[in-house]
Amino acid sequence: MSKYTHIIWDWNGTLKDDAHLCVDIISDILEKRQLARLSMARYQEIFGFPVRDYYAKAGLDFSIEPYETLATEFIVEYNARSEECPLQPHATEIIPKCAALGYKQSVLSAREQQPLDEILHFYDLRKYFERVVGLSDHYANSKVENGKKLVAEMETNPNNIVMIGDTLHDFEVAQAIGVDCILYAGGHQSKARLQACGVPVIEKLTELLPLIENALPLP
Repeated sequence: MSKYTHIIWDWNGTLKDDAHLCVDIISDILEKRQLARLSMARYQEIFGFPVRDYYAKAGLDFSIEPYETLATEFIVEYNARSEECPLQPHATEIIPKCAALGYKQSVLSAREQQPLDEILHFYDLRKYFERVVGLSDHYANSKVENGKKLVAEMETNPNNIVMIGDTLHDFEVAQAIGVDCILYAGGHQSKARLQACGVPVIEKLTELLPLIENALPLP
């Protein structure tokens, strides 16, 4: 029997396939300022949290324009186009299957709370999640504090929780809140970066269930 009873999902990049949209929008922002557009490979090598650090790596100069102005420009365009994005392959299969197997599921996201709630309803996924936790703004700084609150609300032994994400920050959050982590290499960061964390890295969401079902209880 698996030791896990709860799954915490990241949203963007893990369940929602939006990396290409993010590359397109940030590249438009860069191009307007006579800066080079990003390839997907370059994006996956520099993207991270806090997002302001990745903006700086992309070449944006906060002495010319504050980060908050650039972040707002990005999120306005992202919100306008958010529904263009598909879900990740097999996401609509794996989430109901996890529910049917008895796993309780939650979402922990760096997305702002209201649009996060709205997009989950748009994809008809909200019904599968006990808790959906986003940030209070659109600046995408960190999920650590919200993660700690989420685990406290679950009233579950952290050893019985696994977090699924697509970035180094998801691994950092999992460490901070004391839960296991599995990373998905189909989102916002490269497989090589994720593998450096030393946790399982999957390339397809269909690889997830064998990992969590075969995770044995602690002695």
